[in-house]
Amino acid sequence: MNGRRSGRGGPKGRQVDAQALAEVRETIGELPRERSLLIEHLHALQDRFRHLAPAHLVALAAELGLAPVEVYEVASFYHHFDVLADGDPPPPGLTVRVCTSLSCELAGAPALAEAIEAAVHAGVRVQRVPCVGRCDVAPLAIVGRNHVPWATVAKVMVRVDDARTEPEHRPVWIDLDGYRAHGGYRLLCDCVEGRRSLDELLATLDAAALRGLGGAGFPAGRKWRTVRSFPGPRCMAVNLDEGEPGTFKDRFWLEQDPHRFFEGLLLAAWAVGADEIYVYTRDEYPVCRRVLAEAHAELLANPPSPCALPVIHFRRGAGAYICGEESAMLESIEGRRGLPRLRPPYVAERGLHGRPTLVQNFETLYWLRDILERGAGWWNGHGRHGRRGLRSFSVSGRVREPGVKLAPAGITLHELIDEYCGGMLPGHALHAYFPGGASGGILPARLAGLPLDFDTLQPYGCFIGSAAVIVLSDQDSVRAAALNAMRFFADESCGQCTPCRVGTAQAAQLMAAPRWDTALLADLAVVLREASICGLGQAAPNTFECALRYFPEEFPELSREACTPGDPAP
Repeated sequence: MNGRRSGRGGPKGRQVDAQALAEVRETIGELPRERSLLIEHLHALQDRFRHLAPAHLVALAAELGLAPVEVYEVASFYHHFDVLADGDPPPPGLTVRVCTSLSCELAGAPALAEAIEAAVHAGVRVQRVPCVGRCDVAPLAIVGRNHVPWATVAKVMVRVDDARTEPEHRPVWIDLDGYRAHGGYRLLCDCVEGRRSLDELLATLDAAALRGLGGAGFPAGRKWRTVRSFPGPRCMAVNLDEGEPGTFKDRFWLEQDPHRFFEGLLLAAWAVGADEIYVYTRDEYPVCRRVLAEAHAELLANPPSPCALPVIHFRRGAGAYICGEESAMLESIEGRRGLPRLRPPYVAERGLHGRPTLVQNFETLYWLRDILERGAGWWNGHGRHGRRGLRSFSVSGRVREPGVKLAPAGITLHELIDEYCGGMLPGHALHAYFPGGASGGILPARLAGLPLDFDTLQPYGCFIGSAAVIVLSDQDSVRAAALNAMRFFADESCGQCTPCRVGTAQAAQLMAAPRWDTALLADLAVVLREASICGLGQAAPNTFECALRYFPEEFPELSREACTPGDPAP
């Protein structure tokens, strides 16, 4: 390894260990030695050795031509890498993870984690982790990579004792032949072979008013035009790393019909002239990665058109909620820490590898074929209460039948629970709900008649985001739920900007106190919202502001004058 020489003539810094270098080379195999693949190389080492030893990090740095500190700062940024210091013993051979985000907490996850800790032997470690995208089967534990739905100590210990650490879930998905039998890829062929025009597609998207379904809600047609307005070469990146607590819709659709996603992906790439595509997948979704790989192999073996397909790269996230922010995701794809970029320039102009980049959520692409084939009238005909389109609601919490519910945009929570979720759990009455995951705020039962859609909840201090609906009952504490959400934000803050890094941690500390310092929380809300670089810090105050505004009965420390007057009229 090259390095500056010290005054005594010896090399400065840690030397590369020959055995560690040989192990690194064997582990990463034929993968290119590129900086952009650093996280993939770290995954390979973590998967093989179950940790990242200092000698391996130094050897990997030498193999990639990087400084060791560059490798270390990336490895230590992501939650799913076990980075050891000199002299640290390796972690136990098996890890059991217990989700403690809100839906799982409501289902008894804290007590479950304690019981599992008491039951396992010394060769097993138990970790409490944030949402893993299976809120519909809460509480959720993961033995190795094997998800245990509706987890109990007995279910977990059977898998621990039998070393059942690989995924047992085997979804039955529509393969290429089945997809094509019902017209699959016909639309893509019509576009790339000139039978349908881009102007026609854009006009349909505009008429359908399709907006990004990952949370931000930016109009899809406008985004395509913006990316196309910048000179190529262009590329595309897809967010399949849904990390918002309460969200699991992308996983649900992918495990059923991956080729519908691929057709939408290729349509969007054709529309903006992207010749490279990057799909960023969630590390907790090993089954999704397998489905994607198998469907992609089918596509390559039997492409739908003689026209060349864009190159599709798959990148594996490493446990960082912040990478749901589009520029942080691009940083991660490039092999760096997932730190949001300052704007301008926007990613549409200078995104991945400095190229104009179209960033889309998985579900936005999933519905493209249906909208473009059936027309805007079909899509718009599904709304309620003056709204248009369909929404995939990830519903969890105190309902009889949680899960992904494809329902009209603008449906109310009362309608969603009664018509799609079988009602509330026996003995539970609706008390509150998160309409858009942990970041979307909290609303009381008296506002369960609001239309759930983009732009309908902002007057109430909330937003729908990715439509992750978490239902609380009269047996739950909104105060505790808000604290759970704030602890998530404090843990997931990337640390780049002081307002978010310090503000979320300070807010969580204040909210854990017996009495909330409401004046200081109000000051924190202003700082977080106005000075944070990205949406994580900007949305974090929604949790405690809504709790104080709508549930004053849970806060005896509030004076009558501090309570917010009546709500806006629905």
